[in-house]
Amino acid sequence: MERILSTYLSVSRKLTPEFLSLAAENGFSAVEVFCSRAHFDYGSKQEIQALKGMLEHHKLKLASLHAPTSKDTSAMRESGIPLSVCEAERVRRIEAMDEFKRAIDVAEELPFPRMVIHMGGSRESADPRKRDAAFSTLEHLVLHAKHVGVTLCVENTVSEMGQPAYLRAFVEETRLTGLRFNFDIGHAHLGDGAESGRVTKAFEPMRDLVASVHLHDNHGEKDEHLLPYEGSIDWESAIPLLKATPEKNLAITLELKEKGGADAPAMSEQIAAARTGMDRFEKAWN
Repeated sequence: MERILSTYLSVSRKLTPEFLSLAAENGFSAVEVFCSRAHFDYGSKQEIQALKGMLEHHKLKLASLHAPTSKDTSAMRESGIPLSVCEAERVRRIEAMDEFKRAIDVAEELPFPRMVIHMGGSRESADPRKRDAAFSTLEHLVLHAKHVGVTLCVENTVSEMGQPAYLRAFVEETRLTGLRFNFDIGHAHLGDGAESGRVTKAFEPMRDLVASVHLHDNHGEKDEHLLPYEGSIDWESAIPLLKATPEKNLAITLELKEKGGADAPAMSEQIAAARTGMDRFEKAWN
């Protein structure tokens, strides 16, 4: 199993050589970089080249990018002007599309195989106009990404338009054959219904189109982004599910939330804990 660490763990600060060095020292062989301009400015050729050099120096691969979720200079995920593939207003939809294209175009200087993208914001309600907007946007982005060897992977979220059943119906109705899924197991564990069956229910509609996984845990109520086994996900049942996808080279990315505050452990300790968590998960996987 290739060990991939998301830089979401340090999204509130600039991505540094130190972070990548710690990732490599703790056994990670690749990273998924979160596209926030204050963390990694995907529109800057200088920053792209700097990232390329850092990855080469630490012998790390760029496994994927996470598409930007807002257009501003803040590193906070929920701040600024939201970027959404579902934007019904034409001018704002084009602005969002252009921003996503800038992130995809990183592959011209620094190749990567996948970009994870959300179907709108965290509170996106299902609406025919938004669905049509998403089709128009994603049809264009899938083709744009294909030209640079990137596959778009839509992630399941807790919004109505991010629900697995909605995503599956969307792909079947629009026939966007180049689109794949990123299965976020933490998001799948949130919501209504029996807690023990949420992950299975979420996975089934996505199963045969899953190309990548976001790995994290929670207690079924908040999107905590904990290490596996620190929440209430039934990993003994979840691992066989993940293994059931037809994707032979399933990319599994550990996506943890940074611990902030005066009493927060140092980043070196957080990444060391990430390694321990992956050790346990990989042992169960094998």
